[in-house]
Amino acid sequence: MAVEGTIQPLWPLLVYLIAVIAVVAGMVGISALLGERHNDPETGETYESGIMSSGSARTPYTIRFYLVAVSFVVFDLEAVFIFAWSLAARKLGWVGYGEMVAFVVILLCALAYFWKMGGLDWGPKRKRNQGSRGTPLSRMGEDALVDKQTGR
Repeated sequence: MAVEGTIQPLWPLLVYLIAVIAVVAGMVGISALLGERHNDPETGETYESGIMSSGSARTPYTIRFYLVAVSFVVFDLEAVFIFAWSLAARKLGWVGYGEMVAFVVILLCALAYFWKMGGLDWGPKRKRNQGSRGTPLSRMGEDALVDKQTGR
């Protein structure tokens, strides 16, 4: 029978902490003693999957690449929420169904806005009748690339 207000002993936590520190220190010490030591020029070069690197890893991407990546994350989370809702749909009843419909409608409006603003336009630019340079998101991608390349 447990007595209320008693504190659990902390010695198992202390033993665990000491064991973790000992294991980590042992691994670092053994790798320092037995590890290879060489200073060849090839050691610092990148080597990925058997292919020698060519060019710089600092190539500029347009802002549109990041916009699509962020939108993918947003709509991927939508799928996670819908899956979680589907598991509890019977318990949530019609109220939960209505909330999920509202959630999906809001996300569809966000997708329509993103599409309208040109966030999904990756093809060649079409000429506009009014002489504008395009929608704000498509202009943002052009401006960001020009700024990185020219420094202006």
